[in-house]
Amino acid sequence: MTRDSHQIAHEFFAALSRGDVPDSLLAPDMTFWSTSSGKSSDKARFQFGIRLLASICEGGLIYRIDSLTAEDDRVAAEVQAQGRLINGDEYHNRYAFVLRVRDGRITSVCEYNDPIPIREKLVPLLQDAMAKMQGSQR
Repeated sequence: MTRDSHQIAHEFFAALSRGDVPDSLLAPDMTFWSTSSGKSSDKARFQFGIRLLASICEGGLIYRIDSLTAEDDRVAAEVQAQGRLINGDEYHNRYAFVLRVRDGRITSVCEYNDPIPIREKLVPLLQDAMAKMQGSQR
């Protein structure tokens, strides 16, 4: 039995909430784009980014689906994410995701969001986490 697009989307947002999106959900040639970065990333960079994001959250960000529509190879989802960051700040943002699915796996993710909470709350912590990682690799 193959998973339908709705089920794949639910699994994807549950994985985002855990901070680890497994290979089994993603096609090998999967791409990611967001309004925050403005550029495309490959699967490895996307998965690294999700783990890095989880590292700056206490208990991860919880992604809640407000609406989900699937047709042909596309899934559109309105989603909210919230959680507590490691500096104690609360984080909340609204997102619109467009997922493309092929053969039961996600081939692309486009993430539209409000960039202000990301820029103000997430970016400084992500930059710190990256600097620490780079420092420990020297």
